[in-house]
Amino acid sequence: MDSLPQDLTVKTPISARLGRFAHEWRAEDIPADVVEQAKRHMLDCLGIALASSGFDFGMRIANAMSGLAGPGAHPVIGHAMRLPLRDAVMVNGSFIHGLDYDDTHSDSVVHASASAVPTALHMAREHGASGREALAAYILGIEGSARIGAAAQGGFHQVGFHPTGMVGAFGAALTAGRLAGATAAQIQAAQGIILSMAAGSLEFLEDGSWTKRIHPGWAGVAAITATALARGGFKAPPAAYEGRFGLFNSHMQDKAPSDLSRCAERLGELWEMRNVALKPYPCCHFNHAFADAALALRAAHGLTAADIARITCRIHEGQVKVVCEPEASKKAPANSYDAQFSVHYAVCCALIHGRFSLDEIYDEEMIRHPAVLDLMARTGYAVDNSLPFPRYYGGELVIELRDGRVLRHREEKNRGSDGNPLSMADVERKFLENAGRVLSRSRAQRVLDLAMTLDAAQDVAALTDALSG
Repeated sequence: MDSLPQDLTVKTPISARLGRFAHEWRAEDIPADVVEQAKRHMLDCLGIALASSGFDFGMRIANAMSGLAGPGAHPVIGHAMRLPLRDAVMVNGSFIHGLDYDDTHSDSVVHASASAVPTALHMAREHGASGREALAAYILGIEGSARIGAAAQGGFHQVGFHPTGMVGAFGAALTAGRLAGATAAQIQAAQGIILSMAAGSLEFLEDGSWTKRIHPGWAGVAAITATALARGGFKAPPAAYEGRFGLFNSHMQDKAPSDLSRCAERLGELWEMRNVALKPYPCCHFNHAFADAALALRAAHGLTAADIARITCRIHEGQVKVVCEPEASKKAPANSYDAQFSVHYAVCCALIHGRFSLDEIYDEEMIRHPAVLDLMARTGYAVDNSLPFPRYYGGELVIELRDGRVLRHREEKNRGSDGNPLSMADVERKFLENAGRVLSRSRAQRVLDLAMTLDAAQDVAALTDALSG
């Protein structure tokens, strides 16, 4: 376990290649635009976490974790409490993902930042790393999770696994290992240990259970735990991904991809951070193109619900199981989670209210709004595999009017993706709206300033302290 082969060929285990990259990679070699994008995405995550901290689920997560190991040195976002390292990562990672408003690496369908950001910030605080090193470790987690998830090409979702928690744990292991000063062999071992820890089930889709929210927090906990075990000499299986019972064969079985080269492709040359999409709406990313299409048609034609006879959402089959089925429940969401994962609700809510924000998702009266329910009854979907899933989450909205006209609007590339990016002004506006739910404008602006200058900071203490309530 003390050394790895110098010749890292394609026959070398994927975990070894990722481990070597995580250990040897130099922060100063990251392209400037990648660093800037990483800061924007970290800022976005922190704003969402601040908003989440004030919701009922946020209070329950924080209170539950505070009752385990007691107080510690790590701040909890939006709360006055401080917790031990792993408990703080559990809470803050869950907050980042809690509103389903966080970014997504499109090609892997993974919310990689939700586990990589808290792991990076708290491991950097624990080990006294600079802001630049924290950002580098965060980017490293994205690079690992993105590649591992992309190799599956959306396949984990098809068999009921949530890759944000499962795949995110492997990426976070690279982040944790880097900041803990682990050797390449130890980072490889941590990935093997993660294989017995990583988890994430899509069963929450059946009734809107809260388990999805904790997946990235648990991924960070698993990564830190696996890293400590690996540094202590704990033996681990070397073929975490391609082994007979490795990640892909065990979780996807006969659907496992035959080509896993994507898992360690062009490390240090191709930066997957550039392909992470920010969310303009607080719902499943698969619904965003449809919400934009609905708002565009509403604005262009002055549509009212009374004008509409039928709505069809043309969507790629890889997205159907998540946001279209079972259709009866998608047309009558029982709670906020149901609403976030219903393309029918995203479209009809946007058409009725002319907006689609946290208020439309987390207000039960909005979810049960009679006009929205009535319009959802006239809404369906059709498969369109010409859309570029999973690279982008596009969609086409077809609205048949009672006067016989048919209106169409197609969004080939979802807004917020690299092909249709949000501006920095959009990112700041979203952050200040989210942070403003729990912080004053001046305090929110301080967090923004600290996040956007993190690469010049001696450590992460000022930023993490500013986030505490």
